[in-house]
Amino acid sequence: MSMRFLFTAVLIVLASPLLQAQEKIPRDKSEEKGFVSIFDGKTLAGWEGSEEIFRVRRRAIVAGSLENPIDHNEFLCTTKKYADFELRLEARLLGAGRNAGIQFRSERIPDHHEVKGFQCDMGEQGAEREKLIWGALYDESRRRRFLVEPDSQQLRPHVKVDGWNKFVIRCQGPRIQIWVNGLATVDYTEKEEGIAGSGIIGLQIHGGPPAEASYRKIRIKELPGG
Repeated sequence: MSMRFLFTAVLIVLASPLLQAQEKIPRDKSEEKGFVSIFDGKTLAGWEGSEEIFRVRRRAIVAGSLENPIDHNEFLCTTKKYADFELRLEARLLGAGRNAGIQFRSERIPDHHEVKGFQCDMGEQGAEREKLIWGALYDESRRRRFLVEPDSQQLRPHVKVDGWNKFVIRCQGPRIQIWVNGLATVDYTEKEEGIAGSGIIGLQIHGGPPAEASYRKIRIKELPGG
């Protein structure tokens, strides 16, 4: 056996595990397999809420106003309910009012503007906006408290202020996980009885100073129950 042939054979053997590993790396298309868009980029079909507050602009759902205060919390909600799923979307928050969120496993309160249920929060709190709540898990209009809050210092380098941020919300059985721009912010298991395991998905603009929350590329994949 020539030395050249032997060297080539050794390289193939050494490289084969790497080639196998590369084959296992998911590509963008495979990562999106099974996901369905729930926003067509043109209309609010499949959603219900105030069309004075929510509109479509540049293939995004835009809520609120940069000129006028927001009277109270407003929500645009899906007409369909979801239980176990992975939700992916991008969101952006502009203006003086730095608070919005993504509802899930939620329901509208009859004859009221509010929605109750889990919320993936967005924004900042504090006089100097020092507390980041991007990717926090809040229980809206039910227990009315944060269930999980990410560490602001750890989160800060990952959040694009005034830019588009990527969210992944995964619910399977009692477990809820949230990622913001690839950073895991929530891994929570619900233990309290009577908490709904299914519901609508909603996009929120928080009441307060002028602000705009925008949401785009909204897609979902339903999962088997956990």
